Amino acid sequence: MLPVAVDAMGGDNAPHEIIAGAQKAIDDHGIPVLLVGKPEVLEEITEIPILPASEVIEMDAEAGSSVRQMKDSSLVRAAEAVRDGAASAMVSAGNTGATMASALLRMGRIKNIARPAIATLLPSPGGTPTVLLDSGANSECNSEWLLQFGQMGAVFAQHRLDIKEPRVALLSIGEEPGKGSPLIKESFESFSTAQFNGGSFVGNIEGRDLLTDTADVAVTDGFTGNVALKTIEGTMKTFFSTMLEKMTSRPEATSALEILGPELDELFKLFHPDTYGGAMLLGVKGVCIISHGSSGALAIENAIKVAAEMDDANIVESLRSSFS
Repeated sequence: MLPVAVDAMGGDNAPHEIIAGAQKAIDDHGIPVLLVGKPEVLEEITEIPILPASEVIEMDAEAGSSVRQMKDSSLVRAAEAVRDGAASAMVSAGNTGATMASALLRMGRIKNIARPAIATLLPSPGGTPTVLLDSGANSECNSEWLLQFGQMGAVFAQHRLDIKEPRVALLSIGEEPGKGSPLIKESFESFSTAQFNGGSFVGNIEGRDLLTDTADVAVTDGFTGNVALKTIEGTMKTFFSTMLEKMTSRPEATSALEILGPELDELFKLFHPDTYGGAMLLGVKGVCIISHGSSGALAIENAIKVAAEMDDANIVESLRSSFS
């Protein structure tokens, strides 16, 4: 079993939380890990193999130029490890754009796929999560790209969520076929006659449907998808912090919290990004998991699990076959 290459230098909590998450993945799940980063920072690590990388692409760095110029960065070396067969997958909580660029430039793009897309899982209480894509890779798209996003999302839903016949939908401002931007209207026509690897197109959905069981795959451009994703994350953070504040404001409320605590804790875990580990970049010749910039040890542990599972499921080959 090849190790998962983990960018030890990427993210707000690097390297300590990254290392802790990697160690948990090894100890609790038996997944081999290859830490990629500065040797002087990782010199005390003795139980995990290290791939040296002398440079770090910062969170606010320009993605394309950084990847091209910083060839010995941890991100670039992690992507090269996958390309060269030294690792089964890569994981990073660092600069999202640079992670995408590293994977695309070093691993390469799957033939016939126009643009890679980021597939993110959105929780659906009582149901199966919804795959949202693109959630940030392509701010401007055309209808051909959106169609491919839907087709890639269907394959991802089959492998990641074990949904045999995924329901694919377009994210719009109304359910009716005539609603939405010119891009969505044009895409609706192409989606209506397309194949989705055994899945089916179920029409338009609205933003309020994203956290429901209305569809298995929600397709949009990267700008809209990222705004929707960050809006959901911000809303959930505000909701839980406000609820906790209210339920600890007086003795009566605190008594209720003692009873409801376990249920609320489960709900909190359901909506927390760390639970899902990260999003997968679909369309490149390798498994690449992009974790949240503020990822802690739990998120990294789960991201490594997802990476290993997607490699074991051979999702890259399935995508290649679907677009051959």
